[in-house]
Amino acid sequence: MNHNAYSITAAELAAGGFDNLPPELNSAKHLIYSSPATLDYNSPGAKGFGVKRAGLAIPGSVMLLVAPGCCGRNTALLNELGYSERFFYLLLDDTDIVTGRYLKKIPQACAELLGECKTPPSAVVICITCVDALLGTDMERVCRACTEQTDVPTIPAYMYALTREKRLPPMALVRRSVYSLLEKQKRVSTACNLLGYFSALEDGCEIYRLLRSAGIKTIGEIGRCQTFDEYTRLSQANFNLVLNAEARYAAQDMQERLGIPYIELTRLYRLDKIRNQYRLLGQALGVTFDDADDYQEALETVERFRDKYGALKIAVGECLNADSFELALALTEYGFTVTEIYGTVGERNFVFLKKLAELSPKTRIYSNLSPSMLNYRCDDEPDAVIGNDAMYYHKNVPGVGFQDEAQPFGYRGVTLLFAQLDAAMQGAG
Repeated sequence: MNHNAYSITAAELAAGGFDNLPPELNSAKHLIYSSPATLDYNSPGAKGFGVKRAGLAIPGSVMLLVAPGCCGRNTALLNELGYSERFFYLLLDDTDIVTGRYLKKIPQACAELLGECKTPPSAVVICITCVDALLGTDMERVCRACTEQTDVPTIPAYMYALTREKRLPPMALVRRSVYSLLEKQKRVSTACNLLGYFSALEDGCEIYRLLRSAGIKTIGEIGRCQTFDEYTRLSQANFNLVLNAEARYAAQDMQERLGIPYIELTRLYRLDKIRNQYRLLGQALGVTFDDADDYQEALETVERFRDKYGALKIAVGECLNADSFELALALTEYGFTVTEIYGTVGERNFVFLKKLAELSPKTRIYSNLSPSMLNYRCDDEPDAVIGNDAMYYHKNVPGVGFQDEAQPFGYRGVTLLFAQLDAAMQGAG
């Protein structure tokens, strides 16, 4: 294989340790390349559930985007999804940015946008950009001033690309914001919330049945809330299940403000780890989950696929509903060969990378954010690809984006993935 883009093998990366990541894999040490493969993923302002759309997860809310025109232009992409009447703009010019005078305009802008709404909004979300990150704007204070002037709850959403790889990246902050309007209520012992995603889990996910078998009658998800009243009832939950680490900050805030404790799970694609995670969850809830049929169905789906297509060579991207490295590890353990991963190496997934290095030391790691990806070439194409970015790099190879809005989780996620891969392979044949 002849690659001009920077890459490193899993073995080499693991040997160096997380504290010694090559600069090419650290976006703070080079220019960031917004590859066409990752435009929907890379930017916290992108379509999909970037900061702007995520901030509107509160039913009935509207958003005021406070930004230079260059930051707001891609919001038009969301109009296709039916959000055109929920977006308003306060565009900044050079003088605004230099003097900061626009901060005094925001409360008045909120009052004006309320007059444009056909129905009174439940909340106003003020979305700010890297301009305010650099200026150190106290947006919490600005939001309080807006609430006082309009009597409509106003909260911030930080579209700070500069903090993407910090302790609290934009998508963690916005998750806290969208739950911040919940007020303390009497908790219901048979209710829980699923935190982590802005859309709901896929309907067939076994976690619903397992929780109900444990006596949970009400399972709240912000992605299923159609009204503001339904949203407010989320604060009646007896506990929260955090299914995505980016929701941990929100769960901690809800525990502190509302007295709702949380249990954290991880989206996994290794069947033994999924089973063990459900076992531990059952222990925490004082029950034993019967997940044998779910485990067996997922196992048989994987085995049928492997028997049908053999030990395929697979490339794995990061624009998908999975952690690239955990999924690559799962595929390797199932008997496939992961040739390449296009992913962001973080402290959490470095654990998976180290295990992968033991089983597949020659797997090559690329960074979608590296400018060197302009020169990406592959002389030995994989047999299949997973992830929208991987499909971009290998246009003639069968693959699946696996980035639907209905979120996969647990055994159901494994079953869905291999069913979609099977359909893609059949379509290519």
